[in-house]
Amino acid sequence: MAWIVLVLSGILETVWAVALDRSAGFTRPLPSAVFAVALLLSMAGLGYALREIPVGTGYAVWVGIGAVGTALVGMVALREPASLPRIGCLLLVVTGVAGLKFFH
Repeated sequence: MAWIVLVLSGILETVWAVALDRSAGFTRPLPSAVFAVALLLSMAGLGYALREIPVGTGYAVWVGIGAVGTALVGMVALREPASLPRIGCLLLVVTGVAGLKFFH
């Protein structure tokens, strides 16, 4: 259960990061509210997961999911560059996160 919560919390990290960008410095109410709710839920989920998962592994997986998810949203939905080197680097992050889970 802790791993499921951790993955969902990592996805929520992507949600709050994108909402933060869309909030335009907290001047837009809806993205600002999405940011706040997603941030609270993401942190609460991370805290819950760290009851059973070591902090180094849990935090790295959480950040990895959030970073890769945010970069993918940027490339797919926000028209950020999607070059082969960028995609390769994201695959390295995914490999590292999977390795942390595997060797946990």
